[in-house]
Amino acid sequence: MLKRTRAVLGSLAVAAVMSLAPTVGANADPYWQCVPFARLASGIQIFGDAWTWWRQASGKYETGFQPKTGAVLCFKPTGRMKLGHVAVVNQVITDRVIQISHANWSRIDGTRGQIEKDVTVIDVSPQGDWSTVKVWYDPVRDLGGTTYPTYGFIYQDNASRRTASSGFAVAENTAISMAQSAANMAQSAASQMVAAARPGAGPLQMLSQAADSSDRIAALLQAAQQSSEKPAAER
Repeated sequence: MLKRTRAVLGSLAVAAVMSLAPTVGANADPYWQCVPFARLASGIQIFGDAWTWWRQASGKYETGFQPKTGAVLCFKPTGRMKLGHVAVVNQVITDRVIQISHANWSRIDGTRGQIEKDVTVIDVSPQGDWSTVKVWYDPVRDLGGTTYPTYGFIYQDNASRRTASSGFAVAENTAISMAQSAANMAQSAASQMVAAARPGAGPLQMLSQAADSSDRIAALLQAAQQSSEKPAAER
C-alpha cells in the first residue's frame, strides 16, 4: 500500500509540475528561451524580444560588426523566426568562424528549449561583416541549409563581464532551483487536491483509491465533484 501511495504521489507531482510550472518539463528541466539565456550568459541587461535588442542597445552598449568573446550576436526576424534570436559568442576561431552558446535553437532528442554550447557559426556575407550567417543544426549534425540575416554584435561592458563570469554555472543552478521550486509546488498542489477532494478523509485512503484509475488526476477531480453534489443529508 505504501509503495502504491508513493507512486500516486509521484504521478500527482508530475501532473502538478506540468500544470503549475509550464516552463519545467516532465524531467524537471527548464525550457530555455534564447533571450533569458543570452542575458544570463552575457550579463548584457536588455529585455524584450530578441529582435528588439539591437535597437535597445543603442546608447547603452557598444555595437559593431566583428565578433568578440562574450558579445551577443543579434539575429534579425525572418518568416520562420519572427521574434529574432540572440546568441553569446564563446570563441572567435577565425575572422569568418565563431563558436556560440544559445538556447532554443536545435531540436535535441526531438525537444526544443535546450541550451547548446560551442555551436559553430560561419559568416557567409559577401562583405565579411557578419550580416548573414549559417548556424550548426544538431539534428542534421551539420550547418543548416538556411542563411540568417543579423544586425551585428552587442558588446559587453565591464559590468556585464562581471555579471557573466560564470554564466553557465548560474544557468545550471537556476535549473536546479526551478526544479526544486516545481517539486515543492507539486507537493503542495497534491496535498490541496487531496484535501479538496474529500474533507476529513485520510490522504492515504484517497490516494490509494485514485491509484486504481488510469487517470489519477481525473479520479481526484471526479471524487471531489461527487462529494460536492451529494445532498446535505448524505454528507
